[in-house]
Amino acid sequence: MSQPFSYQTAFSRNIGWVSEAEQAALRGKRVAIAGGGGVGGVHAVTLARLGIGKFHLADFDTFDIPNFNRQVGAMMSTLDQPKVDVIARMVRDINPEAEITTFPEGINAGNMTAFLDGVDLYVDALDFFAFDARQQVFAMCAARSIPATTAAPLGMGTALLNFMPGQMTFEEYFQWGDKPELEKALRFLVGLAPAGLHRPYLVVQNAVNLKEKRGPSTIMACQLCAGVVGTQAVKILLKRGKVLAAPHGMQYDAYRDKLVRTWRPGGNSNPLQRLAIVIGRQVLGKALNAS
Repeated sequence: MSQPFSYQTAFSRNIGWVSEAEQAALRGKRVAIAGGGGVGGVHAVTLARLGIGKFHLADFDTFDIPNFNRQVGAMMSTLDQPKVDVIARMVRDINPEAEITTFPEGINAGNMTAFLDGVDLYVDALDFFAFDARQQVFAMCAARSIPATTAAPLGMGTALLNFMPGQMTFEEYFQWGDKPELEKALRFLVGLAPAGLHRPYLVVQNAVNLKEKRGPSTIMACQLCAGVVGTQAVKILLKRGKVLAAPHGMQYDAYRDKLVRTWRPGGNSNPLQRLAIVIGRQVLGKALNAS
């Protein structure tokens, strides 16, 4: 027998870890997620099950078979379908009352203002190599005092950075400026995970190729990212609990059973980061010369 949807019943098991008043508050919150792939889809589903009631979802791509290892929306039944439409359907299947605005062209200079309008939290789920879009959206979040979070799927773990209003910005931390894309990629990788917990167990070294814009991935990392982002959303949206903000960060690696809190004052201008970038350039240079 079909049962009518009830928001209170659907998310009643959240009560205890959040109060009834907090659950009601989450219902009215709007979260923007750029990217519907590896982490974007599982972020959206996780936040929907948390009871978030409003979403802005952006992605221009369609599902393909190479997405199957990590993307929750990628299935035989969704091949060639727009990722943003599939993820929106999944969210509505969890909460038919959810208010969803989709941006099927992805985010760009022309729609970024609309994408962030009325948003309480921005969740970064863009492809690693989407440098221009990422740089622009984080800059607009800073200008509009919108909390922004990114949890990177690295190996079989996750690395977290929050960028909170009035504190260190994405640009101040990563210091991309107008640098070439390879340099941005290197600075992003080094800045995301200063502890580098994932590096020792990469068994096929040439699977990572920044020049060709490709790298390996796992579903475990994506799911860990979503758990971390969902928890950060609770703390940020409900103003409850300490929020680590850049230059503070965190990396957890399930394969190595390690958790490290990182602190890099000055971001990528920190002496430790500058050294890591120099070493990274040398390693990258050797890899490019060998290819």
